[in-house]
Parts: sequence; C-alpha cells; structure tokens
Amino acid sequence: MAAETTDLDELRDRAQRWLDDDPDPASRDELRAVLDGLPGSGPELADRFAGPLTFGTAGLRGPLRAGPNGMNLAVVTQAAAGLVGWLADQGGEGPLVIGYDARYGSRAFAERTAQVATGAGRPALLLPRPLPTPVLAFAVRHLGAVAGVMVTASHNPPQDNGYKVYLGAQLGGELGAGAQIVPPADAGIEAAIRAVGPLVKVPLGPAGKVLGDDLVAAYVERAAAVIDPSGRRDLKVAYTPLHGVGGAVLTAAFARAGFAVPGVVPDQAEPDPDFPTVNFPNPEEPGAVDRLVALARDRDTDLAIANDPDADRCAVAVPDGAGNWRMLRGDEVGALLADHLMRRGVTGLYATTIVSSSLLRAMCAARGLPFDETLTGFKWIVRAGGGSEPLVFGYEEALGYCVAPEHVRDKDGITAALSVAELAAGLKAQGRTLTDRLDELAAEFGVHHTDQLSVRVDDLREIAGMMARVRAATPETLLGHRVTEAKDLLPGADVVILRTDAARVVIRPSGTEPKLKAYLEVVEPVADGDVAAARTRAHAAVTTLRTEVSTALGL
Repeated sequence: MAAETTDLDELRDRAQRWLDDDPDPASRDELRAVLDGLPGSGPELADRFAGPLTFGTAGLRGPLRAGPNGMNLAVVTQAAAGLVGWLADQGGEGPLVIGYDARYGSRAFAERTAQVATGAGRPALLLPRPLPTPVLAFAVRHLGAVAGVMVTASHNPPQDNGYKVYLGAQLGGELGAGAQIVPPADAGIEAAIRAVGPLVKVPLGPAGKVLGDDLVAAYVERAAAVIDPSGRRDLKVAYTPLHGVGGAVLTAAFARAGFAVPGVVPDQAEPDPDFPTVNFPNPEEPGAVDRLVALARDRDTDLAIANDPDADRCAVAVPDGAGNWRMLRGDEVGALLADHLMRRGVTGLYATTIVSSSLLRAMCAARGLPFDETLTGFKWIVRAGGGSEPLVFGYEEALGYCVAPEHVRDKDGITAALSVAELAAGLKAQGRTLTDRLDELAAEFGVHHTDQLSVRVDDLREIAGMMARVRAATPETLLGHRVTEAKDLLPGADVVILRTDAARVVIRPSGTEPKLKAYLEVVEPVADGDVAAARTRAHAAVTTLRTEVSTALGL
C-alpha cells in the first residue's frame, strides 16, 4: 500500500510539473480534471505519463490528450524546438515548410511549429490550408526547404493526431530529398527534443508566411504530367476522400489531366475530423468504402477510388462482371502499376517491402529490370538500392504507391489514382478491364495470393507476448511443407519471416497502430491456362495458412 501511495505521489508531482510548463489552457484544465479524480483516475494518469511519444514508422503519433504520452501543444512545442535546434546544429539553412490536415488540433500544431521556427530565426512557410501529405512532400523539394513537417495522423481514428518530419536535399541527400527521416537523423532529432528545457523559455515568433495557391497549382500540374498526354481518357470514376483533405486536389488533378471529374460520395466529400460515416477512416477497414461502392454501382462507373484522409494512400475497387464490386488488394494494385510502367518502357529500379507480394520480384527478374526489397515504410522504399539505380516505382501492400519519385518522394494517393485511371482507360478502349490484366499476370507468373491476419489490441504488451511466442515456438511446417527459412530481424527490426517452397509469412507489429500484423502469401502455378482454378486453390491454401499462423501466435 505504501509503495502504491509513493507511486501516486510521484505521478502527481510529475503532472504538476507538466502543468506548470504547459502552454495550453485547455490541456491544463484537462489534466487538472484527471488530478482531481485521484486516486480513482490513477491508471489514466499513469498512462498519460507512461513515457513520451517517440518517433516510429511515421514520426510522432498518438491520442489528442494532455501529458507527455499524447499529442498536445506542449508536446508539439517541444518537438518543434528540438527539430529546429537539430537543424541548426547540422548547419541546415533555409526555410521549414509546414503542412497540416483537417484533424482536431492540426492547424494549431502547424502554426505553433511555425512560431517556434521563426522564434529561432528560421523562415517558416505554411501551406495555405489543410492539404494532402503528398503536397507537403512535394513542397519540400519544390521550394528547396531544409525540412518539412506534416501534421497528420493519416488514417488513424478521430482521437489521434501526428507529426511527420521530412528532410530536404541539404541534410537528407538526393535520395532523401523530400523523404521521411531515417536513422541517424531520427535519433538525433529525438535526442534534441529530449534536451529542450522549459517550454516557457522557447522563443516564439510570428506564424510564418502562408503560401499561396500557386504551390497547390504546381503540385496539380506535376501530378497530371505523370501520365501519358496521348493516352485514353474515356473513364467514369467514383471517388471518396473519406472525410479527408484529398477531394479538391484529386478532382483538380483529374480535370488537369483531361479526365472527367470523378463523382464524389456526397456525405464524405468535405473534411470532417469526426469521420462520422465510418468506424475507422481507413479504406482497408470493413465497411469504410460501402458508400463509395454504392455510388459506383448507382452511376455504373468503370472504377471506384478512395483516398485515406491525408490522401497518401489509394484504394481501388472494380466491378466483377456479375453486378458486384470488389476491392483490389494493395499487392494487386502495386503489380498493375508496375506492369503498366514497364509496358510504357519506364526503366530503372522497382522496389517494394518485405511484407509485400513477391510478384514484383518475379516480374523484374523476367523483364531484366533492377529490383530491391526494403523494410516497411516509404522512408526505406524511396532509398531502395542506395542510389545504385534511379528509383522509378515503389509500393507497399498497405495501399501506398510512388509512381513518380522525382515528383513526390513518398507515397502519393493522387498520382497513384491518376495512374490507375490511365491504365483502366487504356484497357477499356480495348474492351478489357483491370481484372483481365491481373489474370494475364497470373498466367505468366502464377497466382500470388496475399492476405493479412491483423490483431488489434488494447495493451501493447499483448503484441510483445505474441512475438515472443512465435520466436520461442517457431512452426516447423506450414501447409504441410517444411519451413526452409525462419529469419528473425532483431535487433534491427521486430520482424519474423517464415518461408517454405509454397508460402511466406511475415509477422511484425504495426508502426502506426496498436496492431500485430501477419502477412501471408501463397504462390500457386497456373496449369493449362486455368487461372480460376489456380485462384481457388490459392485461396483455400491461404485460409489454411491463416489458421496455422493464428495457432502459432496463440490466438
């Protein structure tokens, strides 16, 4: 009992010190209410002070709440001060460009970042309004900025927000110009953030220069230029930005490229931080694109496209010929886009990640094109090959595609949507569809059937327990075949890879959500041109594989 009292007193003292330094009256009131609820609110207070948010796969990300283990004005002030200090220590010169989405707190966090930058004597350029993440990534390169910050939580639930950092060419090098940070920059920035003293001593300047719409116009023009100007444009598209910030930019890009403006899901067209029509604003989640499919069916469109709320991801749905629609997997869209670029004669490095399908590797091997495989995250994909070959295309199975690295060195849901539309319009002119092209690829390379086992948890210790279990009792067989490779990527990455001659499993914690993910793949040869039969066999095999992996994880 005495130990519990001591822990509670220590927590109370830490919270009071935080209150004394918190610049936001609203979050101070919020934390005082938690303190007033002690001792009953002890677990909540402990969670808020469990530790500071740290840079993960996509920078800082967490729930909007007071305390160091949340996204709030104090945490953002500290992060901005650390980043600006690190840039100065590295000798970085030039402006910091800052973008933000339409989530709660995003604009205030962006403006505070600009104030910290100008307070330190560094120019700050603020995007003109809530805009997609790829516009910020483009702006870092286009404006020659020393770095960029994007305030967004992408497709996380409404209660979250986040803070992504990009470096310009000066400190990131040519490969990392306009790309998300990687080691050792992330550790250096993290250390600089922890070294920031009292926030009351962080000097604040004006909120920087607000950029004009000419920047957005420049992005739209470059995006439209990604596709062939002589290509077909006869295509009807249904679209949703899922209450995010992609709608105006995507429709402008489609019009600039010569396509008919897509029909937009009416009650998801405008940014809304509550995301009222979906349980999770992620097009991969069940039910998230139901309204999109309904619109596509009602208008008899050729294609349905969804962006996630910050429009760096692109989801695609297609009619199946029997009056139904199905979502294409990220691996299917990745293969289609890669094949499309290859058929257009685009040579250079093609890259994906260790959790994506092995089909791209097979395509590159057959067509004599360089290929590389990286850890998950576009910060690694855009640096694939180490510069030995120019990257021309990269993708990851989580609906992220980079079709024009010289335009945006990150995943970009706008240019991906344009490229899918270009491919679909060309096939339509031949009386064919995206699924026809997928069947052609399967006939040539075999059916590469992928699926995912995703386990959402309330306590991150559950994920650690599942990873420990699979490491301690690694399966010796999968689908009746001997496991020929069991690779553990620790300490570099918390990933376990299992391979047989017929299947592959990759298990890892999510870098952005409280989930454990197991990525499943079965490759089934096509006999006598019967793709449908091979798909049926592959689907059955993946269903069995899912059960085996669930057992190995103790589910």
